[in-house]
Amino acid sequence: MIDYEILRVIWWLFIGVILVGFCIMDGQDMGVGTLLPFLGKTDTERRCMINAVAPHWDGNQVWLITGGAGIFAAWPLMYAVAFSGFYWAMLVVLAALILRPVGFDYRSKVATTKWRNAWDWALFIGSAVPPVIFGVAFGNLLVGVPFHFTDSMHPVYTGSFFGLLNPFSLLCGLVSLAMTVYHGGNYLVLRTEGELQERAKTVAAMAGAISCLLFVLGGIWVYFGIDGLVVTGGLDPAGPSNPLLKSVESGTGAWFANFWAQPALFAVPGVAVAASLAGAGFVKQGKGVMAIICSSLTMLGVVLTPLVAIFPFVLPSSSVMNASLTLWDCTSSQLTLEVMFFVVVLFLPIVLAYTGWAYKVMSGKLTARYIAENDHMLY
Repeated sequence: MIDYEILRVIWWLFIGVILVGFCIMDGQDMGVGTLLPFLGKTDTERRCMINAVAPHWDGNQVWLITGGAGIFAAWPLMYAVAFSGFYWAMLVVLAALILRPVGFDYRSKVATTKWRNAWDWALFIGSAVPPVIFGVAFGNLLVGVPFHFTDSMHPVYTGSFFGLLNPFSLLCGLVSLAMTVYHGGNYLVLRTEGELQERAKTVAAMAGAISCLLFVLGGIWVYFGIDGLVVTGGLDPAGPSNPLLKSVESGTGAWFANFWAQPALFAVPGVAVAASLAGAGFVKQGKGVMAIICSSLTMLGVVLTPLVAIFPFVLPSSSVMNASLTLWDCTSSQLTLEVMFFVVVLFLPIVLAYTGWAYKVMSGKLTARYIAENDHMLY
């Protein structure tokens, strides 16, 4: 059997990979959808944008489902707290996501401007709202979530939906939205041409610079304005999953402790900053492949930075600090983690290989001529 402590670390990495995978894969679709009403000036241009993501958006969304399932299986206590505490936020995301398949399928059913414009705005809502909510959720990881456990380990959430919308978390929502627009714009540069491509270049470059600026601002805010948590005792990396056995204290600058202890970790936010600026430069030059690699690296850095900052915490509590969930006290059993580990090792390469093949087959430019020639086969 694999050591329990090692398995817990492996599953922390797996969850991080799934979150990054979702941001990169579905982020490009949501970025395109967010830009749809603004970047496409004609119906043909908007159809080019929609059909650029049409072959992949539903498959990419599976990463979100996989993430939820992974958290449920690997971190059941976190799942119980987060999915009950963020219940209304989840419903908002679900309602927004429902608009996407409906919008894709119904937009071209009626060839009138009013009808199609209405569905374009529905696709905008379905694409722009989830990144904001997910960014807000990540912001609350650093601020802390108001919850505690009863003596029988029943989680009690004492906050509200509007309580999640604190100023710092809203800033994180804007970082997420800007980053998504940046990624989607880069993808359009790859898949389109002409005036639409030129507009995508401009928007992507601006969004990349804005992403960098907001991300750096968020880091400054965390350093000077948000107290982190530190485990002071009672935590056993190979012990039972009981968060009430440890003691936790708050400390100024505690969320930077891991970075100061291991300065090499500053490479994680450094990658986000460097890639966002480099990608903005590449996309201005029309180097779409390099630009989308950079926006993918930006997402990698932005998603991993808070996870590294709060390690070993996975869900800090702002009301009862000792109830905060860490990597070492909220996981499933050793047998469960080990079985899931081998399942992931077996199937993840297959999924990645199929995804790469699908993108290769569906590559190429979406042009007005292609749309006209395949009018009845496309969205």
